[in-house]
Amino acid sequence: MPDLSINFCGVRSPNPFWLASGPPTNTAYQVMKAFDAGWGGAVWKTIGDPIINTASRYGSIDYKHERMIGLNNIELISDRPIETNFREISEVKKRFPKNTVVASLMVESKRETWHDIVRRAQDSGSDLLELNFGCPHGMSERGMGAAVGQVPEYTTMITTWVKEVATIPVIVKLTPNVTDVAHMASAAKQGGAGAVSLVNTFNSLVGVDLDTYAPRPNVGGYGSHGGYCGPSVKPIALHMVSSVAKHPTVGVPISGIGGIANWQDATEFILLGATSVQVCTAAMHYGFRIVEDMIDGLSQYLEDKGFNSVMDLVGKSVNRIRDWGDLDLNYKIVARIDPQLCIGCNLCYIACEDGAHQCIAAAERPRGDLRDGEIAKHVPRILEDECVGCNLCALVCPVPGCITMEQLDNGRATMSWRQLQEARGRNPQCTMGDLLAKGTAAD
Repeated sequence: MPDLSINFCGVRSPNPFWLASGPPTNTAYQVMKAFDAGWGGAVWKTIGDPIINTASRYGSIDYKHERMIGLNNIELISDRPIETNFREISEVKKRFPKNTVVASLMVESKRETWHDIVRRAQDSGSDLLELNFGCPHGMSERGMGAAVGQVPEYTTMITTWVKEVATIPVIVKLTPNVTDVAHMASAAKQGGAGAVSLVNTFNSLVGVDLDTYAPRPNVGGYGSHGGYCGPSVKPIALHMVSSVAKHPTVGVPISGIGGIANWQDATEFILLGATSVQVCTAAMHYGFRIVEDMIDGLSQYLEDKGFNSVMDLVGKSVNRIRDWGDLDLNYKIVARIDPQLCIGCNLCYIACEDGAHQCIAAAERPRGDLRDGEIAKHVPRILEDECVGCNLCALVCPVPGCITMEQLDNGRATMSWRQLQEARGRNPQCTMGDLLAKGTAAD
């Protein structure tokens, strides 16, 4: 069987599946239950000076029959005493010495305060520290969380304070509520961070009750901006993780977070540079036992692909992400419709006609009598000479495999926008069409 264990900043973990800091990691009972289910690690719900939470805390985005594709919360850090959390971390480490326990920390921006909580976290037996520089609500208003993670100088400064006393690896948890998350990762490394985790939640308002006019979640008729997470943030999280993985000056391990709900999601994060992956919303939705499918699925994937270890998978897709200007403009695909699978719904025609490039012709009703039991089908027709290969028809088609996108050999050599501009500079009399037709031969 492939080896699912990981090495994260020198700390061994049974597998890359960690629970993210949040409601599922609020108590020793929950974390031990999670480890019994198979989770490799857990990031404790952020520890700091206890606060008081509101009673109404969560709001969700539902889509059709899918519940909680996005979750908004206005819950803050742990409302339990600091000493209770550290005592329970010690209990968990004694019972599960091979599992990874990460202490998530957030305190006011004072050197001595950070020194104190770091020492206490280390004394509890935590394997790593995660500095929460990403919470977008409630704590940022107090000069903590995202208020730190949005200013490079603050990120570097506080990480430096922590490293003055830290004897275990330090992870900086990054906020996505910035222009360039990779720049913030670089600032964390400059302060001495051994790793980064991302993304924290997105600043958001999940919706408004149309009857009461109160934002959701509703606290006595009022609401507040909160942190948004869940499956709907995954594409943005993947982009941010990959941008950090590609950044030339970061080069530290990444713990990926954002919309991970199954082994496929987790594998995508690992391929784009994450060594471990953190899960919160899916565990809140479906419970801890989802990790069983994650472990089985990743193991089977590695075996099918011929990998001996999950570590061999880390970052394997990073070099496949290019700037748009480096993509091949001579790459050509067209849509093909399988008439045997087509149900005649015409969604592809409508989408292409109204929302894309008018490359599909609606089929006419078949003429003549139908045989007994035969159903007249209106199979649209792809205008291949006009098709731009945008994929929209295949994306809207409700029948799996009915519309496929097939590559055509147009006989042209590779030509990117960057190459095109360079070639045009050398041959200003040539049109773009001429240069594209010549491909790299234009050099």
